Amino acid sequence: MSTPIEILLVVALVGYMLIRRLLGEPAQAKRMLVLPAVLTVIGLSGAKDVLHDPVQLGFLVVTTLVGIGIGALRGLSIRIFVRDGIVNMRYTGMTIVLWVVNIAVKLGGNFLLSTIDPHADGGNTLMLTLGAGLLMEGAVVLAKAMRTGGQVIWQQGKDGAPHRTSRFIDDLQARGRR
Repeated sequence: MSTPIEILLVVALVGYMLIRRLLGEPAQAKRMLVLPAVLTVIGLSGAKDVLHDPVQLGFLVVTTLVGIGIGALRGLSIRIFVRDGIVNMRYTGMTIVLWVVNIAVKLGGNFLLSTIDPHADGGNTLMLTLGAGLLMEGAVVLAKAMRTGGQVIWQQGKDGAPHRTSRFIDDLQARGRR
């Protein structure tokens, strides 16, 4: 089962991200790809006990695929705009609704799993399903951002420092505009 600290960290992370993205922020490739990938890897390492139980493994696969699908829908619902030459993103009301649906599906899946198998522990897959969904959301947002006329940055500069860019992202964006 997820530890209280893990649950608190996930709630804090999602809350922080929701607030920042509701207000609008630059579409930073690093923030949209690296953190979700790390969460996914941490989730995979925490899900090793599930691999030996076909019922739990089935639930993990289904909830992860649903999380990825909802992540793609969230990515499509995010508003992309250019400000000062930089691509920005902003969550919409639909994005928030999809977050609520995503959480409800995960909790509902865990409840169903515990009903079917009282010894099952679906809570230990939270990081995996969250990370995979965020990774898909980021990929969809970046795909949308690449088609704009603005610059997709790798990381936002701090304290007036220039934004960091990525040659790989720049090349992808240039190819996407052709």
